[in-house]
Amino acid sequence: MAKLFAYTDGACSGNPGPGGWGALLRAMDGDRVIKEREIKGGEAHTTNNRMELLAAINVLEALERPSTLTVVTDSAYVKNGVTGWIHGWKRNGWKTSNKKPVKNVELWQRLEQAQARHTVTWEWIKGHAGHPENERADELARAGMAPFKPGAAAR
Repeated sequence: MAKLFAYTDGACSGNPGPGGWGALLRAMDGDRVIKEREIKGGEAHTTNNRMELLAAINVLEALERPSTLTVVTDSAYVKNGVTGWIHGWKRNGWKTSNKKPVKNVELWQRLEQAQARHTVTWEWIKGHAGHPENERADELARAGMAPFKPGAAAR
């Protein structure tokens, strides 16, 4: 039985600034890659956290049918948010423990909805530590950002 993995990353040039997100989706049979898909995108004025969230959202939304998968992220913000903080935020009417509005609330709600039709295991890994799939997701995120960087149209 094949196992599905999604490696996600976000990037920003300045925070806020132009940003990109990228994801590598891989179906594995043991150590053998059966199928692979790469997706990326970006925005002209955004934050790194928004790009990290959009990487996870877009990979979950790209799956055509309900799936069981492991999402691997180097963002503690995304992993801790989706596996823990989100429950309290929802209980508190999308407010933090100190009664402030949750930042990126529309993306957290979209992530929750995107995840709902799947069985997702969330895994955190250290970024920029030589993990090949995470490095590829980072390359995709930077490629997603490239069209939004100053002077990009002139290149």
